[in-house]
Amino acid sequence: MRVRFLTHAYPRWDGDVAGAFIARLAAGVRAAGFEVEVAAPSDGGQGGPVATDAVPARSLRYAPATWETLAYRGTMVEGARSVPGGLAALGMVGAFARAAGGRRVDCVHAHWWVPAGVGAWMRRAVGGPPYVVTMHGTDVTLLARSRGVRRVAGRVLRRAAAVTTVSNFLADRVADAVGIDREQILVQPMPLDTARYTPHEHGGGGIAIVGRLVPQKRVALLLDAIALLGSEAPAVRVIGDGPERSALEAQADELGLRVTFTGAIPPESLPDRLASADVVAFAGRHEGLGLVVAEALLLSVPVVATNDGGGVVDLMVDGAGCVVDATPPAVAEGLRSVLDDPQARRDARGVGEALRATVRTAAVAETFAGVYRRAVGGDA
Repeated sequence: MRVRFLTHAYPRWDGDVAGAFIARLAAGVRAAGFEVEVAAPSDGGQGGPVATDAVPARSLRYAPATWETLAYRGTMVEGARSVPGGLAALGMVGAFARAAGGRRVDCVHAHWWVPAGVGAWMRRAVGGPPYVVTMHGTDVTLLARSRGVRRVAGRVLRRAAAVTTVSNFLADRVADAVGIDREQILVQPMPLDTARYTPHEHGGGGIAIVGRLVPQKRVALLLDAIALLGSEAPAVRVIGDGPERSALEAQADELGLRVTFTGAIPPESLPDRLASADVVAFAGRHEGLGLVVAEALLLSVPVVATNDGGGVVDLMVDGAGCVVDATPPAVAEGLRSVLDDPQARRDARGVGEALRATVRTAAVAETFAGVYRRAVGGDA
């Protein structure tokens, strides 16, 4: 069977983190015996998806080079609001629609309902192949914007042979927003790099906070919570960068906390930095999955997460750490309970090993192999 992935995020060079999980899935599906090809947008008229021996890739031109800035950068929604950006967005949808067809395509897997899913839907309407849509989070957030957006999304999803999300939180939001049957949405996280994230027996590194330093991650709330630990507060390492960094550094100084801001680090360095932590503190709101929480558990590091974390709650089963209200006192109490528990790391390891079985590339690829077979067979 020939499967074509459509995605606006995919590695452009070795080590690029853009869409790395999609690259892992593509390689896994290829290893399961399918012919796989990826189609992803050009970047500034030059860069685009990197082809490998296992998975060929096509770069899609969709606008003049100076306008091709929507993909890979995490700013598609904002960029599409300008006139050039809006025209470029339409061009990208058209490029996906063209890429969704052809004699050598049995099934299309569109990542994010827009723009790739819209392109697959347009092609299907004129006789193109069946398509599967996976929603990752940012595209689900768009559903709250307007009735018109929900109407388009509903058409794309109802015509799809299968709809999947990476967490129950997202599946519930999609079902409520567009009125499709929740039971028909498959929940399957994307594959993680389980070979790099292996259990570690010892911590000693205090509290780790990982993520882009933006309001959604609520790092300021975490610093306020850590300050409530008083003299018991261990060292804190904040891994990541973003527009809030200066304000957070000033806040840490004012609170008298021992905080190291590492800035952004190479992806290959994250496992070692994260593995030494005693606990990971996470307060992001409405996350699609909460990748750093999954990675922490794979490393046997317990987590304190807030109960409005979205897909993060899927991961926080008994033994993972604890889920608390999104207030400084509640987070502080959660941190104290984990730091004082000598069994916390061992319990987290058990949760991480169970998670590993569901996010191994081979396991995720096998799940989607079944989805593709049913889609092509008309039994989705």
